[in-house]
Amino acid sequence: MKKYDIFGIESGCLDLNVCIDEMPELNHGTRVTDLSWQGGGPVSSGMVAAARLGAKCTLSGTVGSDDYGKMQYNDFVRHGINVSNFLIREGKTTSLDVVLAEKKSMTRTFLFKNGDVEMMSADEVDWELLKQSKLLFISGWRGLALDAAREARKNGIEVLIDCGGFFDGIYEVIPLIDYFIASEFCFDGMFPGAKEKGLENLEEECRKVREMGPKAVLFTFGERGLIGLDDEGFFTLPAFKVDVIDTVGAGDIFHGAFAAMVTKGKSVRDCALYASATSAIKCTRIGGRAGIPTLDVLEKFLATGEIDYSEIDKRVEFYRKGNENLR
Repeated sequence: MKKYDIFGIESGCLDLNVCIDEMPELNHGTRVTDLSWQGGGPVSSGMVAAARLGAKCTLSGTVGSDDYGKMQYNDFVRHGINVSNFLIREGKTTSLDVVLAEKKSMTRTFLFKNGDVEMMSADEVDWELLKQSKLLFISGWRGLALDAAREARKNGIEVLIDCGGFFDGIYEVIPLIDYFIASEFCFDGMFPGAKEKGLENLEEECRKVREMGPKAVLFTFGERGLIGLDDEGFFTLPAFKVDVIDTVGAGDIFHGAFAAMVTKGKSVRDCALYASATSAIKCTRIGGRAGIPTLDVLEKFLATGEIDYSEIDKRVEFYRKGNENLR
């Protein structure tokens, strides 16, 4: 009997989410319509989503001892994520992203301020936590993420990757992956021009990736939906229609929700359905984490199309008050 459902590795960052109606011209200003302090990072936010959906999660990584790092760390604890192997490096600083979400174009602009906290080394990882988990969740493809994927393979643990873009070495990593979930940017790098055929005609591309080793291959295309291939065959899934406020973290939340559903024993298609719905609900509120639903809220949405915001909006208010994330 495994102690944890999901093991993840990532240091993450803190996001200052800023909503505006329209980007100003140079030397001009614009009104901020909403502002929120929330944790960021593909695996970090994905693990928060998984935890909110009932998965037992353990996360390894590092943050600095500054306020940004404390906000990150406290958010993991608040969600019941095991942080026994998550290190706070004294005297070091945590990365900050200022994320501008423009309503007019529904686009995001990122401003980065990198911290000086050192990433976790392989010697610092408690690999026993991985062995006690059902699934490894990674987003990177080099260094520690690759070490973890190889360790998971040796111990018969399934691996899910959030592949946000095409990169050198991708074909070295794919054979180590069970659930290969990639963005359209990754798809474009692997199969230039292919998506113009229409999503329903991309089975051959999915099959080529699956032949490299994964048991399931999915590519997400934002508002156009997603495609997938597993033992049951090729499928497409349209995106849910919701009133979008902010798409920041939509992919992160999708992957975390998918991972949670995998550990609950759902089929790949059901995992995709639940993950797509979770991501859609998230997009109706500011930032990457405030709008993540609980399993009850998610299942009600799937059954009725209605979103219960009673608990979600309390979280929205909480994240607006940045200093309270230090408690």
